[in-house]
Amino acid sequence: MDILQLIDRLEELFNEAKAVPFTHNVLVDEDKMLELIDQMRIAIPEEVKKAQQVMAQRDRVMAQAQEEANRTLQLAREKADQMMQKDMIMQEAQRRADQIISQGRAEAESTRADADNYVVDTLMQLQEQIAKLSNQVSNGIRMVQEEQLRKETGNVSEKIEN
Repeated sequence: MDILQLIDRLEELFNEAKAVPFTHNVLVDEDKMLELIDQMRIAIPEEVKKAQQVMAQRDRVMAQAQEEANRTLQLAREKADQMMQKDMIMQEAQRRADQIISQGRAEAESTRADADNYVVDTLMQLQEQIAKLSNQVSNGIRMVQEEQLRKETGNVSEKIEN
């Protein structure tokens, strides 16, 4: 299940929880909460795998760009060698070879930059999702702990009164 769907389910569980009168606390079904937390633990590694796949894809794109640049360089060198055999065209051949090399490098750098931006954007989105999830889980844990403390305090008060 997608991590965002799990977060939505967690929010639904919170919204369906019963309010404790005169407090900002709610009672949450412990089994449902723990089940959601377990599902989130399973889903997060999937998101990390997706990020790793994105990084692997970036590496493939970069390798393809480098290969294309190498091919472009090789073609430029071959073209330059052919043109240099003719004295009158030697300067034009050099200019064209430099242009092809520059264009190949620019294209490779552009592709590399696009891949890096894609990876950064994807990882930042993942980081935001994980931060939201962590915050929601922390809030859930805090609420459950406060409820437990309230119950314990209530039990101690009852024992003192008896």
